[in-house]
Amino acid sequence: MAAVSDDRPDTVEALAARDADREAALAALFHRHHLELVRLATLLGAESDAEDVVADAFCELHRGWKRLRSEQAALPYLRAVIVNRVRMRVRHLQVVRKHVEWVREDVASAESQAMVRDDQRALVAALRDLPERQREALVLRYWLGLKEAEIAEAMGISAGAVKAHTARGMAKLGKTLEGQDDG
Repeated sequence: MAAVSDDRPDTVEALAARDADREAALAALFHRHHLELVRLATLLGAESDAEDVVADAFCELHRGWKRLRSEQAALPYLRAVIVNRVRMRVRHLQVVRKHVEWVREDVASAESQAMVRDDQRALVAALRDLPERQREALVLRYWLGLKEAEIAEAMGISAGAVKAHTARGMAKLGKTLEGQDDG
């Protein structure tokens, strides 16, 4: 009967030695190439998180160490992982930026709408301060879009009076609104 050999690769000692070799190889690789890999990530577009991309690449290498053909394949593997991670990061940021711009447009639109509402409130308040005939002439002319003859008929006055009320109302309205902008 043949004796069982202790030099099988699956023994605890062999696995521990292989793990120690892996850790030493990873540490040496990190110390030799870390800055170069960070520069690579930065130049590829991961300016703010290049260190994180490189750290993630080393973690992935650590998990996949057994799949490497040789230790010499580790550096090219790290570079490939970094390139892919930066590509994913850039794509992700493009999507985020697109959505942020969309939200910004909505916010700007909401701000614009609020400003328009404020302007409308100011205009309505200024219209209320006008004498009744001036207010009527302006509302019929600019809100309803009636012609002078139609306004004259609706108000029961002459077309010349409509022109006068409209002109005076616009002048007073302009002064009132300018005064609000200054204050």
